[in-house]
Amino acid sequence: MTKEKRQRPLLANTNTPDWPTFFATLAGQAKDSRLQQYYSAGMISGETPLKDVPFVALDFETTGLDPKTDEIISIGLVPFSLQRIRCRESAHWVVNPHRPLDEESVVIHGITDSDVSGAPDLLRILERVLDALAGKIVVVHYQKIEREFMNSALKARLSEGIHFPVIDTLALESAFQHRQLGGFWNRLQGKKPGSVRLGKARQRYGLPTYQPHHALTDALATAELLQAQIAYHFDPDTPVSEIWL
Repeated sequence: MTKEKRQRPLLANTNTPDWPTFFATLAGQAKDSRLQQYYSAGMISGETPLKDVPFVALDFETTGLDPKTDEIISIGLVPFSLQRIRCRESAHWVVNPHRPLDEESVVIHGITDSDVSGAPDLLRILERVLDALAGKIVVVHYQKIEREFMNSALKARLSEGIHFPVIDTLALESAFQHRQLGGFWNRLQGKKPGSVRLGKARQRYGLPTYQPHHALTDALATAELLQAQIAYHFDPDTPVSEIWL
């Protein structure tokens, strides 16, 4: 894969807030002390070059795909930068969804009812999760899972949700694929954008294959994928605001 000459804008992120200003507002509005502390840690400027951004890859395993009716059952996170993945600072938790697990979801993630029966509720580990996210840009592979599940889970427990900036490696890979292989001429030639699933996206950059559907492993895989995407497609001095959402 050769480094492409990128056109702008890559992502349609016109509705993205000014995150530092938004965090300052949220810090004054939050009722829960843990959320107050999280927002009060602040957020980096959108002008920060990608090479200087503190990232944290985040992944959830869940009981299903609907954040309104399903629950988080495991959380994995891995702090990193473009230069280094901080494995020693990574974390993984199994949490109790307070509901029986569907057989179909157990087959996918391998977490069983006995695994979650003695696990803590999300609120018991929330402070540790938020401390790990504070001041960092969250990196995910498909933003709707982590954003919407975390927001719904906190609304149910605290009567207030959560907001945080993300970089979505799936959205980036989809944009790369459509820019390279989309359009009428490519269709005439039988070319089409490829899969943007995490494993398939990693293959394009020569990254190793990992067993999927473990929150910590998938967080590590997402961190490595973003490092590769930036190395191939971006100047490291690119402002983070060009790809955060």
